Amino acid sequence: MPRRKPLGLSLFWRTFFLLALLLAGGVFAWLQTLRALELEPRAVQAAQQTAGLVNLARAALKTTDGISRVALMKSLTAQGGARVSPREPADTWETFETDRFSRRVGQELRSALGEDAVVARSVNGVPGLWVGFSIDRERERDRFWLQAGPEHAASVNRETLLTWTGIALLATLVGSVAIASLINRPLKQLSFAASRIREGDLDSRLDENTLTSEIREVNMGFNRMARELARVEEDRAVMLAGISHDLRTPLARLRLETEMSVEDEEAKRNMAMDIDQLDAIIDKFMDYARPGDSQLRPVLVSSVIDREASLFRDPGQIRITSRVAIDLQVMADETELARVFLNLFENARRYGRGTETGRAEVAVSYVKTGPWAIISVRDHGSGVAPEKLSQLTTPFFRGDAARTAATGAGLGLAIVEKSMQRMGGTLELANAPDGGLVAHLRFKRAT
Repeated sequence: MPRRKPLGLSLFWRTFFLLALLLAGGVFAWLQTLRALELEPRAVQAAQQTAGLVNLARAALKTTDGISRVALMKSLTAQGGARVSPREPADTWETFETDRFSRRVGQELRSALGEDAVVARSVNGVPGLWVGFSIDRERERDRFWLQAGPEHAASVNRETLLTWTGIALLATLVGSVAIASLINRPLKQLSFAASRIREGDLDSRLDENTLTSEIREVNMGFNRMARELARVEEDRAVMLAGISHDLRTPLARLRLETEMSVEDEEAKRNMAMDIDQLDAIIDKFMDYARPGDSQLRPVLVSSVIDREASLFRDPGQIRITSRVAIDLQVMADETELARVFLNLFENARRYGRGTETGRAEVAVSYVKTGPWAIISVRDHGSGVAPEKLSQLTTPFFRGDAARTAATGAGLGLAIVEKSMQRMGGTLELANAPDGGLVAHLRFKRAT
C-alpha cells in the first residue's frame, strides 16, 4: 500500500492558530477574572444603596402618624426614586435569590436590615427589587414594601458581556493575523529566494538591513551562499567549455591520423567509432551542464519527433512509431524538446531492445488532460526493477548490469529530466504492464 502523505499546515497557519489560541485563552481568563472581581463589589454596593433607602423610609414612616404616611409615601416615591407601599397579607411574591449575584445581594440586605427582611424579585406580578420591612421589628407591625428599580441590583448585562467578548475575539483574530504575517514574512521571503535559486536564478538576494539581528544574519549567510553558487556555476561553465575545447582538438587529430595511418579498414572503423563515442560523451556533459535559459513558445511536437527519429537510420537497431497528432502544440523550447526526444530514443536504442528481435520497438503516443498534454515514449525491452525507477534520472546511473553493457555516460535520462524542468514540465518513468520502460512527458498545451 502506498504511504499516505501526511497532512500539514504552513508555518503561517500554525503560528496563527497558536497565537489565536493563546490570545483567546487570555480573553476568556480576563472575562472570568472580571466577573469574579466585579461580582462582590457590585453586590455589596447594590445592597448598601437599597438598605439605605429602606432605613430612610423606615425612619420617616416611624416618626409620622398614620394620617400623614400616605403623603409621605408619595413624597418618597417622587424624590427618592423608590416606591413605598403597604404590605398586605394577600400579597404574592417571588424570591430574589436566583443566582450567585442575587444571593449575595440578599445576604447583604438581611445582614443590614435584619433576618426578618424579605427580598423579592416581583410582588403581585410587578418586577423589581422588592424589600419587605416593618417599622416595629419586635412586634412586626406596620409592614411595608420598598420597590427599587432593577438597576439597583443588576449584574453586568449578558448581552454586554457577549458584545465585549465578541469584540475582544475579533481583535484577537486580527492581531493574530498581523503578528503571524510579521513573524513569517522573512521566512516566506527566504523560501521564495531559495526556490528561485533552485530554479537557476542565482541573482536572488535578501535584505541585509532588516532590524531583527537573527534574520539579518540568516539573510547575509544566504546571500553569501548565492554568490558562491553563482561563482561556482560560472567556474563550472568556463571549465566545461575549456574541457570540451581541449578534448575535441586531440580527438580531431586522432580521427585524422586514424584515417591516414591505419590501413586495416575494420580497425579504422572501430577507432572512428571510439572517437565518435568520446565526442558524444562530451556532448552529453555539455548538455547536462547547459544553463536554464529556455524560451518557451508553441512548438509542433510531431515535427520534432519526426526530425529526431529520422536520425536513427538503422532499422535493425531501432524502429520508432509515432501516433502524435500533427497539430498538437505544446509550450516548449524547440531545441530543448529535440534534446528530450533524442535522448529518449537513444536510451531506447541502447537499453530497450527486445529479446527476440534484438531491435528496439519504440511507440510514441499522447493524451490531452485539461490544459496539459502527456506524451508517452515507450520501448518493449526488459524494463527496470521497480526499486530502481527513481534512480534512473540520477547522473551516471544505469539500471542494471545487463543494461550497462551498452556504452554511454549515464546522463541521458538526467538530461531529459533537467530539460523538462527548464520547460515547466515533468518526467515520470514507469514500467509498462506488458513489459518495457515508458516515459511520460507532461507539457503545458499551447492555446
